[in-house]
Amino acid sequence: MIGVGAVGSTTAYTLLLRARMDELVLIDANQEKAIGDALDMNHGLPFLGKAKVWAGSYEDCNDADIIVITAGVSQRPGESRIDLLKRNVSIYQSITDEVLKHNKDGILLIASNPVDIMSYFTWKKSRWPCRRVIGSGTLLDSARFRYLIGDKLGIDSRSIHAHIVGEHGDSELPLWSLANIAGTEILLTDQEKEEIFANTRDAAYKIIEAKGATYYAIALALDRICTAILKNEAAVLNVSTLLTDYHGISDVYLGVPCVVDSTGVRETLALQMESNEELLLQKSAEKLKGLIRSISM
Repeated sequence: MIGVGAVGSTTAYTLLLRARMDELVLIDANQEKAIGDALDMNHGLPFLGKAKVWAGSYEDCNDADIIVITAGVSQRPGESRIDLLKRNVSIYQSITDEVLKHNKDGILLIASNPVDIMSYFTWKKSRWPCRRVIGSGTLLDSARFRYLIGDKLGIDSRSIHAHIVGEHGDSELPLWSLANIAGTEILLTDQEKEEIFANTRDAAYKIIEAKGATYYAIALALDRICTAILKNEAAVLNVSTLLTDYHGISDVYLGVPCVVDSTGVRETLALQMESNEELLLQKSAEKLKGLIRSISM
């Protein structure tokens, strides 16, 4: 786990509680924070079972199956979004350099925002096969979407089948044409659909305004991805991956349904979306491509 801020430490704790790993290394520029988190988690092991958790350095990435990166910097007063992106990309390139010195065969799981752009630049820098550089994508967005639909209809969200695709951000889009409950149509008015999607898209803003950061649900999303990899599940998850001629989209990372197993992203699923949805997905891709061009280093 590289970066043990709110997201990194919560994800580490979630993985520990669910007994996902034998060894967990916490790496952070603030070594004391990593040491404190490791010590705190170790004190809970008598209630959980056997695991090895410690604060380490990049050398400890050597045999890691998965390297989760949640590190990043926050925006400075008066700083533009592009300048912030450039700083985060620079940090990620430094992290990638250090990881690559010690690990050649693992899977990089990216969670820092803007996650699609961070994933793209990490893939470019690493020169690893794109299947082994994965962004958390729209997995969390899709979970929020399913929860809100289920809450509206009074149905368990686990029985709601619905996708958010595209950017993990403002240009993401709901695939209402494919949303269903056990194959049956979801009966909502246009106004209800619009309200549900707006609450999905803007959820992070509301949470950040209320408590400063989001970390519980994204930790569960990252745990889900790690589990699919470690257990070779071939699970379908809406993660961010490199697209190649996907509905006319290439050379950009976006969140779409992918088969995730021990090799990483085994394949992307070609959804049969409606023409207006395809157009919105293409617009989302163009937005991210524009940002990538503006911060190319």
